Amino acid sequence: MQLKRVVVTGIGALTPLGNDAQSYWDALASGKSGAAPITRFDAEKFKTKFACEIKNFDINDHLDRKEARKMDPFTQYAMVVADEAVLDSGILDTDFVPEDIGVIWASGIGGLTSLEKEIRDFTLGDGTPRFNPFFIPKMIGDIAPGYISIKYGFRGPNFGTVSACASSNNSIIDSFNYIRLGMVKAVVTGGSEACVTPSAVGGFNSMKALSERNDSPATASRPFDADRDGFVLGEGAASLVLEEYEHAKARGAKIYGEILGGGMTADAHHITAPHPEGLGAMNVMRRTLKDANLNPNDIDYVNVHGTSTPLGDISETKAIRGVFGDDAYNLNISSTKSMTGHLLGAAGAIEALACLMAINRGVVPPTINHFTDDDQFDPKLNFTFNVAQKREVKYALSNTFGFGGHNASVIMGKCE
Repeated sequence: MQLKRVVVTGIGALTPLGNDAQSYWDALASGKSGAAPITRFDAEKFKTKFACEIKNFDINDHLDRKEARKMDPFTQYAMVVADEAVLDSGILDTDFVPEDIGVIWASGIGGLTSLEKEIRDFTLGDGTPRFNPFFIPKMIGDIAPGYISIKYGFRGPNFGTVSACASSNNSIIDSFNYIRLGMVKAVVTGGSEACVTPSAVGGFNSMKALSERNDSPATASRPFDADRDGFVLGEGAASLVLEEYEHAKARGAKIYGEILGGGMTADAHHITAPHPEGLGAMNVMRRTLKDANLNPNDIDYVNVHGTSTPLGDISETKAIRGVFGDDAYNLNISSTKSMTGHLLGAAGAIEALACLMAINRGVVPPTINHFTDDDQFDPKLNFTFNVAQKREVKYALSNTFGFGGHNASVIMGKCE
């Protein structure tokens, strides 16, 4: 069977750095930090008092107020970025077959804001169960792709993916597979997360996973730095319209890049800690390269998972050296989480857009906030510290790893 080629024809973003794809790209290139004190709730008693929130955003500018109230913020974010991507793709201007377009969407946690509110209201009440009739639909993670399909009438495959922080790459890979197998012509994919909430911040704090650098939020996310002390929680969403190449070409669509391969593995090691030697990470990168029919020396840029945790950053760089060997020294490596924070289930989606920026603009986004070298990292690796670097990027690899030992990677490239 001849597999179809899959390209990206539309993009959308709502991030701590910018509220659309182009402003997000601009902020990445300039090395901007999205971290600031938390405004979503009173964090005074929390060990971590800052996060990477989206800014200057009013959902009522995008959705009818009555409809928006039926949705958790993670679904609201999904609707906004999906709309940007769908309009950008121009696919609505064609005589599309509804059954040929699917929606596959990711969220690691789903409607946590709604869950907290309903439980809090019930607990503070007299025991009478006065739950919002939209509570369950607002909470479940698959509701976002459902809403997107309803808005546009897309009747193809429709479901959500959940693999913690690898969720978005799983959604991209599933979409890629459905299209290249000839089952659909296009899929609206991506991920969204709205987890700057008391339970999320408190829960991650109790695990010692979050940075507690409250005196300097903007410099708290510092992957590969000797003084890194945990990740910075982020929120937002990104969307990509993936489309079969010949279908896109026939309608004269703008093409941002091509999805060339995807891989998925498990560490089978620990529920939260990465494999110390990066075994699962090595395996997933090798599988992804094989799926893309590429060699390690073909890759120009690796957007790493790079969360700024003491263990995770080390194991991922070991994995890169294990897969790429001496070719690792020719790579640009960067963690855009140094700017965006960690969007959990939406991380892979916004980082796919970062890879597309590198491919389209010839600019590799930096790993900001590097102050002190850590002798546990090979000094010959180019982590793109502090300042973006100009470089022709033909092929980019994006890594995402999640609690549970989930690993998912995607390779994107120029469409030629």
